[in-house]
Amino acid sequence: MRPITLLFFIGIVFSVFSCRSDFETIASTGDLKFSRDTIYLDTVFTDIGSSTYRLKVYNKSKNDITIPSIKLGKGLNSRYRMSLDGMQGKNGKIFNNVELLAKDSLYIFIETTANIADANPTDFLYTDEIQFDSGKNLQKVELVTLIQDAIFLFPKRFADGTTETLPIGKDKIDGFYLDENDPVNGNELQFTNDKPYVIYGYAAVPSNKTATFEAGTRVHFHANSGLIIAKDASININGTHSTTDRLENEVVFDGDRLEPNFSEVPGQWGTIWLTDGSANNTINYLTIKNATIGLLIQNNNGTTVAVKNTQIYNSSNYGILAQTAKIKGENIVINNAGIASLACTYGGNYSFTHSTFNNNWNSSQQVAVLVSNYVLGAIPEVKDLTAATFNNCIIYGSYSNEMTLNKKMGAAFKYQFNNCLIKFNNVSNQFTTNPDYQFTVDTAHYNAIILNKNPKFFNIPKNKFNIDETSAAVAKGNSAYLIPLDIRGNLRVLPPDLGAYQNRVFSK
Repeated sequence: MRPITLLFFIGIVFSVFSCRSDFETIASTGDLKFSRDTIYLDTVFTDIGSSTYRLKVYNKSKNDITIPSIKLGKGLNSRYRMSLDGMQGKNGKIFNNVELLAKDSLYIFIETTANIADANPTDFLYTDEIQFDSGKNLQKVELVTLIQDAIFLFPKRFADGTTETLPIGKDKIDGFYLDENDPVNGNELQFTNDKPYVIYGYAAVPSNKTATFEAGTRVHFHANSGLIIAKDASININGTHSTTDRLENEVVFDGDRLEPNFSEVPGQWGTIWLTDGSANNTINYLTIKNATIGLLIQNNNGTTVAVKNTQIYNSSNYGILAQTAKIKGENIVINNAGIASLACTYGGNYSFTHSTFNNNWNSSQQVAVLVSNYVLGAIPEVKDLTAATFNNCIIYGSYSNEMTLNKKMGAAFKYQFNNCLIKFNNVSNQFTTNPDYQFTVDTAHYNAIILNKNPKFFNIPKNKFNIDETSAAVAKGNSAYLIPLDIRGNLRVLPPDLGAYQNRVFSK
């Protein structure tokens, strides 16, 4: 092709494409479509940022359009903020002349950080709207957020930029001591049900002090946060029986993400740590969710930790990890832990009655109950297990063997299971000759064991471990170990059922 002809051809192509109508836009006519007409941003704590929510905006017409404005109704004063396909606009509040191609869509991402003072005082809702265009073409999408007031406890920040820390052996962690005479919060050792608490870092109970939690208290822990009970300190959790699934009278420890998508996510926060030397600790009607370790209980200075009517769910490592501790547990329910629901390790003295230990973690090597008298590498490596007694309990889960006994010579290893339902399938007969797992002939350690029968829990994914009259655990308990009321306050009948629940007809 000769040069002049080539130049002529290029010029024609350029002129044709530069005049095409699909590269031009017309003004929006108010016919946008939306994935939702109202965005409900789930409950947030005052002054704490929400998750990001998404709205999809559709141009279903045959024309490329320009939307003159997309803005928040409260303008620059709105507590909401937006981004449009990565664009931030004016402070995330106002966007002008937004182009949207025919048959195309765009995403709007919405967040909020609001104060309880911004909310409607009657229902604590903070609202606004996203306005598309104006006048006769105005279209709206409503925004609604529930703001929850809270008491925030956190380490101090110093003028040099450092943060208050707690000494843990030779290390330090972000944390602070609870103060019974704090100038802002008053007595931080007295937790009430007036408002929920949000804790950042580890809150420590000082030596010779007691932290008390009244019925109905809610405590939410941020990531890498928890509660530490120091040497000679104590914790008293005084929840009571609730009559609804809202657990209105129980003490609840959970993460600080209130969105439904986080309601069952393990490992969102650290642990409740009863350190070596803490004493006189009592726990009644406590629910722990989504921790790394629900309860970490170490040597309790010779005193017994009483744990009653307590539920622990979705721990990324352990529900309860005990080390050389002394625990008396009644009506305990634990489910889903990355290593073990209950681990009684490094010796100690343990008694659990009418408790349900289940593990349905989503891989295959976790157990419901682990008992041992040693910790590898510890000095000394072994300590006496003076008692590990399980009465009228259920030990079950999705793994073939839901109980592990690990012992080493050089220290006592005393255990006994009375009237318990245990899942232990002994795949490939690898434990047939192991003296620790002789469930039917070893009467010194096992009495009236129900092996590998399904307890028929009501709804395991929803942590509902109720049983009905068809369960293998019904009426198989020994009245000598009777706890008169089950975890829901129902009277047990004789002979008692195994586990934490008295059987009842399931209600939908």
